[in-house]
Amino acid sequence: MTLGKRGLHGCIATLTAVVLMGALALGGAPARADAVKAMWGPYRHNGVSQFPVYKELGISIYEDDLHWDEIAPTRPRDARNPRDAAYHWPEEVDDAVAEANANGIRVALQIIGAPRWANGRHPSNWAPNRVHDYSNFAIAAARRYPAVHLWMVWGEPVRSKDFEPLTPAGPYLRLNARQRRAPHRYARMLDATWLALHHESGANVVIGGMTDTAADITTRQWIENLRMPDGRAPRLDLYGHNPFSVRAPNLANRPAPGQQFDFSDLRRLSAVVARFLGTPANPAPRLFLSEWTVPTSVDKEFDFYVSPLVQAQWITAGLKVAAELPQVYAVGWIHLYDNPPASMGGLIAANGARKPGFAAFSGG
Repeated sequence: MTLGKRGLHGCIATLTAVVLMGALALGGAPARADAVKAMWGPYRHNGVSQFPVYKELGISIYEDDLHWDEIAPTRPRDARNPRDAAYHWPEEVDDAVAEANANGIRVALQIIGAPRWANGRHPSNWAPNRVHDYSNFAIAAARRYPAVHLWMVWGEPVRSKDFEPLTPAGPYLRLNARQRRAPHRYARMLDATWLALHHESGANVVIGGMTDTAADITTRQWIENLRMPDGRAPRLDLYGHNPFSVRAPNLANRPAPGQQFDFSDLRRLSAVVARFLGTPANPAPRLFLSEWTVPTSVDKEFDFYVSPLVQAQWITAGLKVAAELPQVYAVGWIHLYDNPPASMGGLIAANGARKPGFAAFSGG
């Protein structure tokens, strides 16, 4: 069975039956409370701040996007200066960062989307031609938001709709020269950003890789081919991954098929990351699980769903896995609220009713 964000394939009827049986075996014991939890917005819902809700959930990190192409539609004269006239910083992110700081919640910002002046007049999903254009913007962002120290380099670059030029590859295959272009270009961009942000502040933490369970190129292929022109691995502090799953998280599960790495495969993933991306200074980069969700009804992102009760049981199991693995730095959730029909993996229904998953994620 192939799975992944915006493209999980399988028989929902069969899956649901299996899920229900597996959930009964998990029991209702709450997860240990020492897993670091993150959440993708919104910072406001119907005009009301959501940070009290995030504190209730035990959220330590608030996640948000910085769309480079929207912030810098024209080339800046002084790219590292956040006050350059070319920059149009989003008020939503300004306000969210300020409110997170006021509530004692850290912020992780993901820099995504290249402006046309930087990528040869291509759409925003195309990588920049010069990696230093990206890293210079990262410095401007770090100076704009000096309290932010967690930086994610692009999102899901293993999908061609999110990162070009990417040539799909079947699992287990050795990548050809054309297929290696995307991971090689990303590696250079990641390494340049790591160097720039660490030069800016020793407190900065760079999160790279940013894979998900199933995409146009497998997570293992991506990791194996993240290489600089001299053959070395790019530098990073944490490895980003979105471990979407169609099964209950359990480290005793067999490996997912097709070189996929879902929530049950995190120990295996950490070993692959250490093998191919470890450096003497950082021999075993920890895992930043940026996005995870479990839909409770049909939506446009995933082609599977479970009952609200099963969602809660999977959340309990996932947080337990994260708590048991010292390799896991954080577990991030997307969709606080359902947004039918687009996304139904929220912890709160569209009518404001809290699902059982809300209590499970809060740890009680």
